[in-house]
Amino acid sequence: MTQRLMVVNLVGLSRNLIGPATPNLLALQQRGSSGTIAPVMPAVTCSAQTSYLTGTLPQDHGVVGNGWYHKALCEVRFWHQSNKLVAGEKLWEAMRKQDPNATCANLFWWFNMYSSVDVSVTVRPMYPADGRKIPDIYTHPAELRDSLNAELGAFPLFHFWGPKSDIRSSRWIVDATLRTLDQHSPTLTLVYLPHLDYCLQKFGPGHPQIERELGLIDAEVGRLMARAEQEDIGLVVLSEYGIEAVDTPVHLNRILRQQGWLQVREELGRELLDPGASQAFAVADHQVAHVYVEDAKLRPAVKACLEGLAGVEQVLDQEDQAKAGIDHERSGDLLVIAAPGAWFTYYYWLEEAQAPDFARTVEIHRKPGYDPVELFVDPRLPFPMLSVAWRLLKKRLGQRTLMDVIATDANLVKGSHGRAPSSPELGACYVTSQPGLDGDLAATEVKGFLLAQMFGQQAQRRAS
Repeated sequence: MTQRLMVVNLVGLSRNLIGPATPNLLALQQRGSSGTIAPVMPAVTCSAQTSYLTGTLPQDHGVVGNGWYHKALCEVRFWHQSNKLVAGEKLWEAMRKQDPNATCANLFWWFNMYSSVDVSVTVRPMYPADGRKIPDIYTHPAELRDSLNAELGAFPLFHFWGPKSDIRSSRWIVDATLRTLDQHSPTLTLVYLPHLDYCLQKFGPGHPQIERELGLIDAEVGRLMARAEQEDIGLVVLSEYGIEAVDTPVHLNRILRQQGWLQVREELGRELLDPGASQAFAVADHQVAHVYVEDAKLRPAVKACLEGLAGVEQVLDQEDQAKAGIDHERSGDLLVIAAPGAWFTYYYWLEEAQAPDFARTVEIHRKPGYDPVELFVDPRLPFPMLSVAWRLLKKRLGQRTLMDVIATDANLVKGSHGRAPSSPELGACYVTSQPGLDGDLAATEVKGFLLAQMFGQQAQRRAS
């Protein structure tokens, strides 16, 4: 008989964070098993999750980061949701080969639209033509959206990402998970809880605030643990990466622009990155960056320039990327890896007055790179909360207004990830309710590890 399993992706969790502040996780670890997970390159959300679910590396599944440059469109795009972008057999598809009657519910893991799961719930805001951003979700089956909104209220989008990020988004996801278990009783339940990710990036792992945040998310995990015990569901809590302290932002695109390789175009006095016209530009993604170089003859010069920058540890050419498992047509011609304590911004403007209008807004789809500074209201605003409230009021009155309250000071960011962790204890980890499975896994072994707990097979694990 197939063992039901719940897999909780507790983003940002590392083994050194499990302790007195997380009594539920600590109890699960003590009566079950735990270990570390060696990350893929890059150790970012979309790449890590996809390797867990397919058992393959980015060179095979094609998810080379949270975003990449679409060469045919000449556009950088982040945070896709279509599962059609992911190559390879998924965890739930492998599950059904062994038990055709088994079902899967996916709550907020990425690439959760138009997949082959039985039940899906994921964030999907509405963007009316008048410029509003309205919290909403996408679900399959479609009617689940209505029932969840009716029972739980709208998904707290502005507490999921941005300056107001807090426990409310993860709590809503837990509530939605419990209702999904009530209504669908899936064999495999995938749950994504983002809370630690954002507070660790905002405050840094050593900040006193983190102990309180650990307690908040541990309480939510405790609710899932109680349901798993009640229904005899196996439980695995894992993470995609750990987050380490940073204090050095590196502006790769500004360097490439100063070299004459990156081009911008002006619109209404503001500058927009023009990747299609650029000889070289970087798609920054936490502590890694894909650098696309139009002319192969220019690549050695670009590589040498980047290797000489403070805050850069390594620059991988295509041969090096093949060894790291990230050589794919979507990958950059060069992959830049940050030094410890450093991370990469997407910033390309040289004068603040010419920054694009979206730079000071929460705008994850328009920015040509990941921007953790979206977690901060600009401290230069004299009355920041009043400024936010005034803009919200104008929106509610039907006026178009720009929510330009976000900082552009990259020094505010205190935590990041993407490179290999400084030590295994600071990287990704797992805790499972099943005893006797202590050890270390590669990211590509997670799929087999989870299947083994469902079907009683010996997990395939890397020799330590």
